[in-house]
Amino acid sequence: MLEQSTLKEVLDVAMANGGDFADIYIEEKSTTGIICEAGNIERVHSGVDAGAGIRVLSGDTTAYAYTNDLTRQGLLEAAKIISHAAQGDKKEVSLNFTGVKPLVDFTYREHPEDVSTDRKVDVVTAADRTARAIDPDQIKQVIVGYADVVQKVTIVNSEGVLVEDERLRTRLSVQAVARAGEVIQTGYEAAGSIGGFELFDRYPPEQVGAEAAERAVRMLQADPAPAGRMPVVMAGEAGGTMVHEACGHGLEADLVQKGLSVYGEKKGQLVASPAVTVIDDATLSGRYGSYRFDDEGVPARKVELISGGELTDYLYDRLTATKEGRESNGHGRRESYQHKPIPRMANTYIAPGKLDPEMIIKETREGLLVKKMGGGQVNTTTGDFVFDVAEGYLIKDGEVGPMVRGATLTGNGPEVLRMVELVGSDLGFTIGTCGKDGQGAPVSDAQPTLAIKQLTVGGTAHSAGATTGKIRRI
Repeated sequence: MLEQSTLKEVLDVAMANGGDFADIYIEEKSTTGIICEAGNIERVHSGVDAGAGIRVLSGDTTAYAYTNDLTRQGLLEAAKIISHAAQGDKKEVSLNFTGVKPLVDFTYREHPEDVSTDRKVDVVTAADRTARAIDPDQIKQVIVGYADVVQKVTIVNSEGVLVEDERLRTRLSVQAVARAGEVIQTGYEAAGSIGGFELFDRYPPEQVGAEAAERAVRMLQADPAPAGRMPVVMAGEAGGTMVHEACGHGLEADLVQKGLSVYGEKKGQLVASPAVTVIDDATLSGRYGSYRFDDEGVPARKVELISGGELTDYLYDRLTATKEGRESNGHGRRESYQHKPIPRMANTYIAPGKLDPEMIIKETREGLLVKKMGGGQVNTTTGDFVFDVAEGYLIKDGEVGPMVRGATLTGNGPEVLRMVELVGSDLGFTIGTCGKDGQGAPVSDAQPTLAIKQLTVGGTAHSAGATTGKIRRI
């Protein structure tokens, strides 16, 4: 870490012409990536990126500059640039930096930097080999991707806060393409966590590869999906794509304050079924979206957003919290030192209930069972969404029937939450990279098995007017 006297000097310069608050975010990030395609290791790459972002807040205005020159002179030059954009009275920065303790800690058993490249390649080839062996005749293509990130950050600010942290993330993804005649289907599966190579103790690469390939092969025999309004059961294993996209983004405070959220000015109001509680918790052990501190040095915490159907909170960073005269709740995140922090989700989920998931299916006379979600589109201002169903089955008289393909789900986020009738005791997570304002952030989302009274299902033969896009790959 740079000398504290240098960090103080940089903050002094940044606030030389005024400003209410200033901070410095210093990052060193090491990455490794391996891609296997057509049965061959196509690429092994690694790299290191380091730099610093310096920010000054003046009322509602943010001045931000970044540099990869981490010398004293390089940081001072960046600080001088943003000082000209600052407004207000000049404030002296008289600091004795104080370390902040996290509210949670994580244990890393196998640091990625201690694992050889050969072992990482072995993981990739094991997933590829298993996926291809599921059905050598019908599996036509397999793409496997491995990635790990080691991120070391130092955060200091004009209030005297000093945070140092190391973050590890490891991920494996498999995409399998199957073909039978003119029918082509794709299966996808991914595993990831905050942590190191111990990820593969929980999620063996063979398991990830098999699940992707088996899904693709099963889809070849699926029937065309029906269309119309019908009950929908969302299995816990489908993950929380819907709560993330159709609900979570609308609970980020910057969108609320800009009037771009359907949940604006609704604190204290019922916005969901009393059976629904929505939580974002960055402190969950082993989850891909977890962290000890956010990217403003605020300790991570559990935030209950909707409690028993009532809207209770939003996700805040420092800027949005200051506008409302409150403290941040630890959700200021950024992609890298080249980006300013903004309110972001971490691990967002609907809390589990007490019902047996199998009983929920038995209580459904007919409808659609969704076991895996795909991509889609959502309008945060209205809450309207369209999602692909990557794996779905018909339900008839409480029994799971034939698999269907080509289904889409169309609805409105708040309306869907109000139509949740039954909540299961399970909880299934998926992972992804969430995009917002040109920044990507690692996230997890989850839900228990849910029975939704009615949704509009677009079928293969009746969905010509529906357009879907991949918001993110889960």
